Amino acid sequence: MTTWNTPTALVTGANRGIGRAVAAELLSRGATVYAAARRPETVDLPGATPVALDIADPASVAAAAALATDVDLLVNNAGISTGATLLGDLDGVRAEMDVNFWGTLSMVRAFAPVLAANGGGTIVNVASALSWFSFPGAGAYAVSKAANWNMSNALRFELAGQGTHVVSVHLGAADTDMMKGYEGPMTASADVATRTLDGVAAGAFEVVVDDWSEMVKASLAKDPRDFYQQHLTA
Repeated sequence: MTTWNTPTALVTGANRGIGRAVAAELLSRGATVYAAARRPETVDLPGATPVALDIADPASVAAAAALATDVDLLVNNAGISTGATLLGDLDGVRAEMDVNFWGTLSMVRAFAPVLAANGGGTIVNVASALSWFSFPGAGAYAVSKAANWNMSNALRFELAGQGTHVVSVHLGAADTDMMKGYEGPMTASADVATRTLDGVAAGAFEVVVDDWSEMVKASLAKDPRDFYQQHLTA
């Protein structure tokens, strides 16, 4: 588990949205923070160390792991949503899998030895309520986040021997650039960050941020026809 007295964290996608909010909340809790982004010059968090990182580029991932050798908390927040459908543009589907699944796994593989050397630590993978359902226009994203979720489950077994704790985070809509144009209720990124880090500190396996995500998760134990007819065919 992360030593919360003096944690050292690397947060991906830390220049905006949930990643920036998590990095800011970590700083407020006394953490040392590497704020990683493809364009590190856009990181605007006093006290954080900007790091150039493209999680879909293995060389970039390796360089980050070689730089941040004191990390005991890895927050895999970076992700993309292209709007690709599974029967549409395959380039979009591949791009989402390359970032949301393969890129996240690349980070875990690179930083697992770092975490082991620092006592085990914690990995946080930001998934989605869309790990558990899908809707038109989010097919590729939902598949990539479902893979991200079960990756966390698998990693929990594979990393247990080195004492690394794995947390999966699930939420619906948040006030991020990805959700521009969405008119429904949204959770503030700062609230996502607070609930996520509170869950990490409590040793949670999953952090389910909002009521919508709780409802979706609960629906998995029921006939899927009930969920899809009620929520997606209106």
